[in-house]
Amino acid sequence: MMRTGADPSVAGGGEDRTSGSTSGTGPSPDPIPQLTAGDVFSTLTTSRRGLSAAQARARLERYGTNELPRVRRRSAWRQLGAQFADLFAVVLIVAACVTFLAYRLQEPRDVATLQLAVAILGVVVLNAVIGFAQEYSAERTAQALEAMVPHTCRVLRDGERLEVPARELAPGDVVVLEAGDAVPADCRVVEAHELTANNAPLTGESNAVVRTADPVAAASSLEARNCVFMGTDVVAGSGRAVVYATGATTEFGRIYRLAAAAPKQKTPLQHQVASMARRVAGAALAIGALMFAVRLPTGESLVPAFVFALGVMVAMVPEGLPATLSVSLAIGVRRMARRHALIKQLLAVEALGSTTVVCTDKTGTLTQAEMTVTQVWAGGTHAVSGVGYAPSGEVSDAVPVRELLRVAGLCCNARLVPSGGPGGREHWRVLGDTTEGALLVVAAKAGLDTGAEEETAPRVTEFPFDSTRKLMTTVHKRGAGHQACVKGAPVELLARCTDLEWDGRREPLTEQDRAAVVATSDTMASQGLRVLAVARRGLAGPRPAQDEAESGLTLLGLVGMLDPPRPEVTDAVAACRRAGIRIVMVTGDHPLTGEAVARRVGIVRGPHPVVVTGARLDAMDDEALDALLADPSSELLLCRVSPEHKMRVVTAFQRRGEVVAVTGDGANDAPALKHADIGVAMGASGTDVAREAASMVLLDDSFASIAAAVRLGRTVYQNIRKFLVYLFSHNIGELVPILAATFAGFPLVPISAVQILAIDLGSDVLPALALGAEPPEPDVMERPPRSRRERLFSAGVVGRILFLGGIQALCVTAVFFWHIGSSGIPFDDFTKDTPVYREAITMVQAGIVLSQFFNALAVRTDRQSILKVGLLSNPALLAAGGFGIALMAAISYVPTLQDVFNTAPLEAADWAVLAGLGTLPLIADEVRKWWLRRRTDHRKGVSR
Repeated sequence: MMRTGADPSVAGGGEDRTSGSTSGTGPSPDPIPQLTAGDVFSTLTTSRRGLSAAQARARLERYGTNELPRVRRRSAWRQLGAQFADLFAVVLIVAACVTFLAYRLQEPRDVATLQLAVAILGVVVLNAVIGFAQEYSAERTAQALEAMVPHTCRVLRDGERLEVPARELAPGDVVVLEAGDAVPADCRVVEAHELTANNAPLTGESNAVVRTADPVAAASSLEARNCVFMGTDVVAGSGRAVVYATGATTEFGRIYRLAAAAPKQKTPLQHQVASMARRVAGAALAIGALMFAVRLPTGESLVPAFVFALGVMVAMVPEGLPATLSVSLAIGVRRMARRHALIKQLLAVEALGSTTVVCTDKTGTLTQAEMTVTQVWAGGTHAVSGVGYAPSGEVSDAVPVRELLRVAGLCCNARLVPSGGPGGREHWRVLGDTTEGALLVVAAKAGLDTGAEEETAPRVTEFPFDSTRKLMTTVHKRGAGHQACVKGAPVELLARCTDLEWDGRREPLTEQDRAAVVATSDTMASQGLRVLAVARRGLAGPRPAQDEAESGLTLLGLVGMLDPPRPEVTDAVAACRRAGIRIVMVTGDHPLTGEAVARRVGIVRGPHPVVVTGARLDAMDDEALDALLADPSSELLLCRVSPEHKMRVVTAFQRRGEVVAVTGDGANDAPALKHADIGVAMGASGTDVAREAASMVLLDDSFASIAAAVRLGRTVYQNIRKFLVYLFSHNIGELVPILAATFAGFPLVPISAVQILAIDLGSDVLPALALGAEPPEPDVMERPPRSRRERLFSAGVVGRILFLGGIQALCVTAVFFWHIGSSGIPFDDFTKDTPVYREAITMVQAGIVLSQFFNALAVRTDRQSILKVGLLSNPALLAAGGFGIALMAAISYVPTLQDVFNTAPLEAADWAVLAGLGTLPLIADEVRKWWLRRRTDHRKGVSR
C-alpha cells in the first residue's frame, strides 16, 4: 500500500497511465473500494485538506484534463466533397470529362457537345449541393458530448473550499458533494452524511442508492457502495470524495469508448441504393459501349460515334435520383419532427420502416421515471389513484392508513417542490430520494401536511438507511415523550416487530400475523411493486441507542410503489405487434420489476416469458444466444444487463438478419444505440451521450412516437419505390427510340442528351418529390416488416417499370418515325438543322413529358384505382406536372431555348396527339389494377 508522498500512478498494480492527450487518466480503481478512508488518502497521495495548487497543476499536466475526447465531426468541405464520391456522381463526372475531351477533339467543334458537358457537371453540382444541405442541417442537431460533464465543482485545495472547472480535476482532488450536484469524476467516498446517488445513467436502475465511506468488497467499482461516478447525480445528503479516475478512464469514459469503437451501421436503404447505383451504372456503360461498337461499322467517325454512345449512357442514368432521394428523405424527416421524432441521419428515416426488432430500455422509456405509491396495506388493501409527483389523487381516509402515511412521511428526508410546467401548468419534482418522494406524495393525497407534522413532531435524531439493516429510523419529540418512526424492507423490519396496530387497536404480533404480512408483501412484489414496511415505537428519551429504537416495534402496514408506465405506451406496443415488430425489454433493473412493467404495457402477455439476466448471458456462448433469440414468438426480457450485454444482444439479432432498433436514455445505452441499425434516444430525459450515439431522438420521450415513426418510415420506403418506377420508366422511353433509330439506320438521335437532362431535372424531379410526399396508406401498419434481403428493385417494381416504360417507349418511337416518314425526306438527307427533324425530336421530348404526367398519377397506388384515391388528392403532384408541361412548352416556343435544345414549335394538333398517347400508361395501369383486385377478390371468394 502506498504512503503519503508516493506516486499515485502506481496505485492498483503499479501501472503508469501517463497520457499527453486531452482525455484524463488516473489510477486503477480496482483496489480503491476495499481501502479505509485513511488508506485512500495515502494511496492517492493526498490528504483531507486536498491537493495543493502545485500538486493539482502537476497532475493535470500528467494525466490530462477531466473531459472526454471531443467528437470528431467532418468539416463542411469534407462533407461537401463526400457528395461527389457517390457512384452516380462519379459516373456523371467521368461522362462530363470525356464529353469535354470529345468537344476538344471535334473538327469543327460542335457547341452542343460542350453544352452537354456543362449540363452534366451542373447536374452533379446540383445533386451535391442538395445532399450536402440536407445532411449538414441534420448533423447540426447533434448535442455536444462533453456537456455531460458538469462545468464546475467544489474541491478542497490546501484546505480551502474552492469552485473550479470540472475539467481541471485531477486524481487526488477532494470533491465536496451535496444534494443536486452532478458528480464530476469517479470518486471514492471518504465522508458521507445520508449521501444518496442515482446511478441510472450508468446502470439503468431507477432507484437511488445510499453511499457509504466504509470499505466494501465488490466485484467491480461500479458495484461498490463507497464510490460515485461521473455523469451521475447526488440525490440526497452530503459528503466528500477523493477523485481516483478522470476523463476517459472513468466508467462513463469506458462506455464512451465502447460507443466510439462501434462501427456505424449502414441502413438497408444504403445497401439497396448502392446496389442499384452499381447495376444502373454497369448497364449504362455496357449499352453505351454496345452503341459505340454498332455505330463505328456504319462509317461514322470516332468522335461523333462516341458522343452518340455517351448520349445513350446519359439516357440510362437517372440524374435526378440522388437529389430526389435526399429531398424525399428530408420530407420524411420534417414529418417525423412534427411527431416529436428528430432524425439526425436522413437514411435512418427509411431504416425505421424495415425494423423487425425493438430492444427497449425500461426506465424513462416505457416508464415515467417517477416512483408512485399504488397500494397501501393496513390490515386490508387500499388502492391509490394518480401517478407522478403531483399530489393529486385519492387514497382511503381510514385511520390506519392515515397513521401509516403520517409515520412514513416523518421518516423521510426528501422534499416535494412545485415548479412551472409546460403551458403554465404546475409541475412537481422531488429533491432527494424518489422513493421518499413517493411517500410524501401519497401522504399529501391523504390530506396530510408533512411540513406541519414535522413542526408538531420535530426530529431530534436519525439512524440513516444502510444495506445491512435495510432500515431507516427517525426519532421525533411527540408531546411529553418521543417516538421512533421506522421504514424499510418488510422481512427485516418484521423481524424487529412485536406488535401490530390497526383500527386504533394494538395487538401482539402472532406467527399467523407474520405469515399473512409476508404473503401480502410477496403478492405485492410479484406485481412489480417495491414494498416498504412502516412501524413505530414510543421512547423514553431523545437519544436512544440504535438497537433500542429499532426493536420492539409496532407494525403499521405496507406500502407498494412502482415507476408507472407511460399511458400512451400500451397502444404503441400493440401497434408495433400488429406491424410484426418484436419487442424485447433490455434493462438493468430487477427481473420481477421488469416483468411487471412489461405485462402492464403489453410486451408480455403469456404466462411464461423468457427472463434472462446478465449473469446468464455471460455464461452463454454465441450459439446458445442465437438459440435463445431464434423464436420470434417468445416473449423475451433481458434484466440486470450491462452495456456490453446490450451490444452483444444487438449484434446477435443482426447476425440473424434482423433490423434492430434500440431505445434508451442513459449513458449505459450509448454503445448499443450506436451499434444498432437505428438508435432511438430520449430527448428530454436522455443523456447527451445517448443522444449523440443515436440516429433518432424522441423530443417528447414517448415510446408512442416510435410507432408513429415506423409508420412514416414504411411510407417513405413505399414512396421511394413509387418515384423509382416513375423515374426509370421514362428512361426506357428515352432509350428505346435511340436504339430503334440506330438499328433502322437513321443517322441522328431521336432525342439528344441535353433534352434528356432537361426531362430528368426540369420535368421529372418535382413530380418525383410530390410522389415522395404521398401520405401513408391505411394498412401500412398491418403489413409485416420488409425483409433485409428484399431488393429495392424487386421483380414487381422492375415489371411495372417495363410495363409503363414500354408503353411510353412505343408511343414516342411511333411518333418520331411517323413524323420523319411523313416528310418523305430520305434518312441520309437529315441534318441537325432540318426543320422536320427538329419538330420530330421536340415531339419525342414533349411526348415523354406528357406521358410522365399521367404516369405519375398511375404510380400513386399499387392496386387502388386513382379514381378512388382522387385525382385532386395530391395537388402538389398536379402542380409539379403542370410545371413540367409549361417548361416543355417554353423549350418548344422560346427562341433562346430552341437554340439550346435544337427544338421547334409544335402545333395544337401535335399536342392533342401527344396528350392522347400520354394517357395510355394511366389507362393500361388502371386495367392492370382492376385485374389484380378482381383476382384477389376471386381468391378470397374461393377461400370462403
